[in-house]
Amino acid sequence: MTAVDNPASAAKDAVDLFVSPLGRVEGDLDVRVTIEDGVVTSAWTEAAMFRGFEIILKGKDPQAGLVVTPRICGICGGSHLYKAAYALDTAWQTHVPQNATLIRNIAQACETLQSIPRYFYALFAIDLVNKKYATSPLYDEAARRFAPYVGTAYQKGVVLSNKPVEVYAIFGGQWPHSSFMVPGGVMSAPNLADVTRAAAILNHWKDNWLEKEWLGCSVDRWLEIRTWEDMLAWVDENEAQHNSDCGFFIRYALDIGLDKYGGGCGDYIASGTYFEPALYESPTVEGRMDALIGRGGIYAGGKHLQYDQLRVSEDVTHSFFAGERPLHPWEGETIPLDPRTGRGQGKYSWAKSPRYDVPGAGRIPLEAGPLARRVVAAGPDALGHQDNDPLFADMLAKLGPSVFVRQMARMHEGPKYFKWVMDWLSRIDLSGSFHTKPTEYESGKGWGGTEAARGALQDWIVIENGKIENYQVITPTAWNIGPRDSADALGPIEQALVGAPVADVSDPVELGHVARSFDSCLVCTVHAYDGKTGRELDNFVINGMV
Repeated sequence: MTAVDNPASAAKDAVDLFVSPLGRVEGDLDVRVTIEDGVVTSAWTEAAMFRGFEIILKGKDPQAGLVVTPRICGICGGSHLYKAAYALDTAWQTHVPQNATLIRNIAQACETLQSIPRYFYALFAIDLVNKKYATSPLYDEAARRFAPYVGTAYQKGVVLSNKPVEVYAIFGGQWPHSSFMVPGGVMSAPNLADVTRAAAILNHWKDNWLEKEWLGCSVDRWLEIRTWEDMLAWVDENEAQHNSDCGFFIRYALDIGLDKYGGGCGDYIASGTYFEPALYESPTVEGRMDALIGRGGIYAGGKHLQYDQLRVSEDVTHSFFAGERPLHPWEGETIPLDPRTGRGQGKYSWAKSPRYDVPGAGRIPLEAGPLARRVVAAGPDALGHQDNDPLFADMLAKLGPSVFVRQMARMHEGPKYFKWVMDWLSRIDLSGSFHTKPTEYESGKGWGGTEAARGALQDWIVIENGKIENYQVITPTAWNIGPRDSADALGPIEQALVGAPVADVSDPVELGHVARSFDSCLVCTVHAYDGKTGRELDNFVINGMV
């Protein structure tokens, strides 16, 4: 641990500490906050590890992204493969058979279905048993359900979460780190036994966790909920729903105030995911948005906007990279700096700052993730095959964004994606084609996007002379944890932390709630400072698990 001056906090005479990453799963994010009178007044998110995958890929065969990018993450490697395949599909102008699109959809959705209960119980809910909430009349029940390892709901949720990725492995050969999606389709040809087994596994997961434990009702009943009032009425509709994990979480979260803070920037990005197979047999950048089932879009300044990947840029003003201006990823640079040099220039994170150029507002930070997807799904002009769901627009209008609303958006997708996957399984033509051999063009540009469990995930590839000239990946975690930009606009998690109450500076569980509601792949070490004295109050890992 070394002490360094942080110009961003000099105005308050605070001292910044650089602490080696520690955390619950992937502890590569430090969050420093300034606290005044028990409330966070400013925050800095610091990604503490340099990866450099873009540098690794430069000069490689164009298909290297199919092998390298799934290794970026052991949690959502399937999502990385999905968007890497589509980046090459658009660059090489491939033909993708409808069967292949169905298999790609099924595999990635199953990875997300796995992530939903695993994240909720193993990463988020264990903070709900913090001693701060011991005075709640629901605390003993929360501890019984959610205590790590021994909680009754914890055990079932974590154990059964592995079922959906068994389906991924049926079609992809393995999970994680599969590379079975390739330009022009997939390297698999399932038979009837594979499809039947996949359906049986998912029904087992649905019967034993999604409906029995989480919902206390059928998937179809839950998906009838269209408003906040509907959700509240659902909780009290019967005993099974009232006492389900979902019903209990809603009651407990409202009791302990998770609906009161953690709102963030209030502007959202979804790149969209899953394609209607007949509409995307010849993938192009221009034709992508109308072919999506899970819609892409921007919600900024209270308005729904079409998503245009050309409006994306990355700012490195406060990142440990060289660069003088925001760049679109096709022109993007990844030139790392020594952090000791960077800190002298006001830089404080290995994450870049993705920004979106909103007409009339300029380049602004946007939140990615399930809440962003749910907001975009409520937008106008949905096509007949597209997700059209008003629930979270209604909840935002009535509650505003918060830790609670963000968490419910994540859990809402379990029933929705289950229904989609079962439909896609039923549409596979076992006698049809699963791959069309592509022409490997010597030059071209491609863009592939998807929605990982944590949000918008996109690749931009430039091919010259048969090799990768440039490859840029923007992850949902980068959208959310990116630091300040050239205009000193805080990133989404930095904004969400501001205003959070901190009852006990030696154990600020509230900061854990905010950070983990985004489910960043970087778990938080937090350093708390008193804004009046500049004194470091404590540094720790919130509910750390090794």
